[in-house]
Amino acid sequence: MQAGPVSAVVYCAGTTVPARDRGLAPPRYRGHVPGTLRIEPVASAQSDDPLPLIAAYQRFYEAEQIDDERNRAFFVRFIAPSEDGMLLGAWREEALVGYACLYWHFTSIVPAETVLMNDLYVDPDARGEGVGRALIEASATVARERGAHHLEWATAPDNATAQRLYDSTGAERSTWIEYELGL
Repeated sequence: MQAGPVSAVVYCAGTTVPARDRGLAPPRYRGHVPGTLRIEPVASAQSDDPLPLIAAYQRFYEAEQIDDERNRAFFVRFIAPSEDGMLLGAWREEALVGYACLYWHFTSIVPAETVLMNDLYVDPDARGEGVGRALIEASATVARERGAHHLEWATAPDNATAQRLYDSTGAERSTWIEYELGL
């Protein structure tokens, strides 16, 4: 199946859990996603809304020189529709409580398009309420709609909280080892 554009739809958090063979594992899901949570692509008019959460994510991973202007210039490329990816926001009423940044990615092993969930962050006050899970579900839906082979992501080896969530989705831990070459 060829990858195509994804329409700007609202992903109704918690209303359905994807089929076991292509998504999250329903038997492991025990939590309740609050019905007031709205997950949708970040629109142009909302492009500044994620900046505080993006900065918090960067502080969590001890990034140096966090700069709103640089973040704004970088993340605007993911405002839908985009050739590069998608920025999904999780709103509770009018407050943005989490986001996921998706990159359109490829694998030459299959070969196919994949979707890389490069960032997933939930405001500390909203953690444990199903927001992260809802963002993963919405990310998987976006990947399916694009016809991607799989959704992939990574986390720091010491981020045990995130790993508990990820392990509960039915996703498999990769055996690959990542490298970075500073330039």
